[in-house]
Amino acid sequence: VMKWFVDASFAVHPDFKSHTGGVMTMGGGAMQAMSKKQKLNSHSSTHAELIGVDDAITQVLWTRMFMEEQGYPIEKNILYQDNMSSILLKNGSSSAGKRSRALNIRYFFVTDQVEKGNLTIEHMPTDDMWGDYMTKPLQGEKFRKFRALIQGDQQD
Repeated sequence: VMKWFVDASFAVHPDFKSHTGGVMTMGGGAMQAMSKKQKLNSHSSTHAELIGVDDAITQVLWTRMFMEEQGYPIEKNILYQDNMSSILLKNGSSSAGKRSRALNIRYFFVTDQVEKGNLTIEHMPTDDMWGDYMTKPLQGEKFRKFRALIQGDQQD
């Protein structure tokens, strides 16, 4: 089972671009991690989350194909998100709202991948979102919790 934790911090850079963070695990600790400034400005946290998944989706799909070619069948490829609005959009829900019409159609590539069974998207509460560690500086207990999870260590 591959688990991807993809998160975005909305408008955190001086030019008001958002930041994408992601972590992939297959059990204990992180196998891959990413942290990058988004190339597009977004008008909402939902849009920033969609851009974040778009930033990560090629790595998500490539890693699955690579692992299967190495002889490791992938039973589940789960992408976790903490933004319910973006999950509704990616799952093609009509309840996502009228503002979603303005979003660029390329972000609906994810919907196609979900329909093909290449990945599933599930909700993960923000307090448990590993990708949060890659999007902004954390302090205290939250920092220690995510550091331990990513390193595969027992929590401090």
